[in-house]
Amino acid sequence: MPAAAPASTRIEDNGVVLEVELSMPASDTVQLGYRLRNGGTQPLAVFDRGDRHAVLSGRQARGGMGAPLFEETGGGDMVLRHVAPAAPAGPTGPTSPATALALRLEPGGVLEDGFVYPIPVSPPRRLRWCLGVAGFSQEDFFGPEAGARGEVWQASDTGGQRELCTPWFDCARGVFVES
Repeated sequence: MPAAAPASTRIEDNGVVLEVELSMPASDTVQLGYRLRNGGTQPLAVFDRGDRHAVLSGRQARGGMGAPLFEETGGGDMVLRHVAPAAPAGPTGPTSPATALALRLEPGGVLEDGFVYPIPVSPPRRLRWCLGVAGFSQEDFFGPEAGARGEVWQASDTGGQRELCTPWFDCARGVFVES
């Protein structure tokens, strides 16, 4: 395994700046910290707060960062995502679908957070992390609650979400690579 020193990268998209530090303290553990700055002129919805069902069931702290979604993409590659999942296409059965939660980040605001994630499969060859963001529109969000890092809202529509993704992280070398 590489030394525990984290690798860093920076993603810029329409006034939004995402700085990420990532390391793997063990072959089956990802440690990630990030700093997101809203350099735009409108509030931003940041979909890293998980979902309402996880909060109500006690699997997630109110206002805290949710667990990332996990996807194996083949060839030893893995993607972790903090995004609002698409709404179900049909009936969801006896339970309501998980309602995505988003932190409202004001123009000029900064959000700093991070997570440690135990990889549930064999150690990946490469991995990347994606964070979902969208313009915050009062019509698409409801039920604000105060959180440690700001107001957390429930999302009724996540259609305008875009993903800010890191480059691939080479797990053996402990560095970000460009393909």
